[in-house]
Amino acid sequence: MAYLALYRMFRPTTLSDVVRQEHIVTVLKNQIEGNKVGHAYLFCGPRGTGKTSIAKIFAAAINCDSPVDGSPCGKCARCKALSDPSNLDITEIDAASNNGVDEMRDLREKVQYPPVAGKYKVFIIDEVHMLSPGAFNALLKTLEEPPAHAVFILATTESQKIPATILSRCMRFDFKLIPQEDLEQRLRHVFDEIGKKYDNEAIAAIARAGAGSVRDMLSVADTCVSYSSGKLTYADVTAVLGNADFSAIAGLCKAILQANAGDAFGRTSAFLSAGKSVGMLLKDVMNFLNACAVAKTCRDGKAILAFPDDMYAEVLAIAKETDGHRLLRVTEIFANVETELKYSTSPHILFETAVLKASMPQADYDIEALIARIATLEKRLAEGDFTVKSEGRYEMNTPVPQPIVGKKVEEKQQEQPAEEDLFAGVCAPPDEDETGGNAYFDGFAPQPAKTVKKEEQTTPKEAPKVEEKPRVSKMATGDAKSTFGSFLRCMRKIARNGVLLTLCMDLDGVYEDGTFVLYTTSDTIFRSLTKPEHASLIAQAFGELGFGGGEYDIRLRGKQSDDFQKSLNAIKETFEGVKVEIK
Repeated sequence: MAYLALYRMFRPTTLSDVVRQEHIVTVLKNQIEGNKVGHAYLFCGPRGTGKTSIAKIFAAAINCDSPVDGSPCGKCARCKALSDPSNLDITEIDAASNNGVDEMRDLREKVQYPPVAGKYKVFIIDEVHMLSPGAFNALLKTLEEPPAHAVFILATTESQKIPATILSRCMRFDFKLIPQEDLEQRLRHVFDEIGKKYDNEAIAAIARAGAGSVRDMLSVADTCVSYSSGKLTYADVTAVLGNADFSAIAGLCKAILQANAGDAFGRTSAFLSAGKSVGMLLKDVMNFLNACAVAKTCRDGKAILAFPDDMYAEVLAIAKETDGHRLLRVTEIFANVETELKYSTSPHILFETAVLKASMPQADYDIEALIARIATLEKRLAEGDFTVKSEGRYEMNTPVPQPIVGKKVEEKQQEQPAEEDLFAGVCAPPDEDETGGNAYFDGFAPQPAKTVKKEEQTTPKEAPKVEEKPRVSKMATGDAKSTFGSFLRCMRKIARNGVLLTLCMDLDGVYEDGTFVLYTTSDTIFRSLTKPEHASLIAQAFGELGFGGGEYDIRLRGKQSDDFQKSLNAIKETFEGVKVEIK
């Protein structure tokens, strides 16, 4: 007898042998036991989840004289007659090759003849979505009102391609993908039946490769059984699937996550020059990143991944060293490549570009990348890589190039940051102080490296001390724009209140008779700014600018002051009968 593939050898013959799909099995069992068989069924779902197998079991069960728990007994005369391939009471039609109008007309004629051995004449139409529009129309009336002895079972993986007129005439059942735990249990049963020894890690790897499909899993298992003559190991499964060496993929992903662009690009080039498929390499990288995410976030990550101990330890070590936002951003970059790869004419360049982008966070302006860079900065602060000397100023504890002091931000932006400078552009606030420097960034921006003589390396000279100028000073009367800008910078430092700072930014600042006045047109904003808690912070800001009490004021534009109203009343009393117009 010819060798049978595992998925054919272990095809379910009873409903209880079907892996999962309990929501479908329960309905079909109840219909068989209650003798409430419908005339048209639609089985739709992913490949390898049991659609055709359940259709065959159901077709035999409704013709059986004494079904057992909703399944055919296999012993009665009808079951034996239906098991004969020459019997025409159960007909399977491949709609992919019989998709024309003529085939459906022939089917309409066959439906009229009663069954020979059974109670029902069952037509199983596989891949029914492949029928042409004309064929669907030819089937329509027969499907709606077939003879009492006819039952139609339509199976498809793409239900969205079936016309609504057909869908409305069928009882629909949606099959779901099989969970990995059930796939592993089924595979162990198969290997035990054929006498194949195995490691649990190998079982888990084959089940993952099946991706929810029993048939896909058993096809991979068939190859693995032929590959390994002894005990099936995880390494055997990896070799069959064509995956790259786990440690090599781990090294590549570690270099990417640690922002080592040179090492990551070199490892990528080595993979591709060795003939590794870009699609398979991308899949390996994404699987490893996913394993890192599971190990980092799940308490029982080892049980979920089912890796060997040494491999899981390697994944866990890399996951612990990686920030969550960084891991998320890198995974997102490679996930986008998977979509773009389908339409790319240069897959090697596309993948290498993604590797460079993922391993150079300083060139990535995505929010997740920026958050990861800030987290790295905070970590280095906590570890003591540099010390906060005063508010907004830092001193590095590790040797760095001499800082720039007193240069303008425009000159700093012209400098190209080093490739591995994780802090480039992270801490720079948007504004300058009056000296032209950045009050929060002085002493931190790097200069290009200079050649240092040998004798200077042994006895480093102290950098000349630069006398700090006052950060703010009172502006000249009339320069309202500069005064208002200095006021906002003081409020940013003092307020620690985003709402108050936002309210102040909407004000207008002008000089009136030597008094700096902040105007607003909103009565709500005016009342908020004049509250004691807010007024004290505003007074503190003006105090740092050198303003005393009475040299600044907050006014509501359009609202007349009490002094103005008193003067107006006095004029009206003095010049009675004269019309006074206020502009």
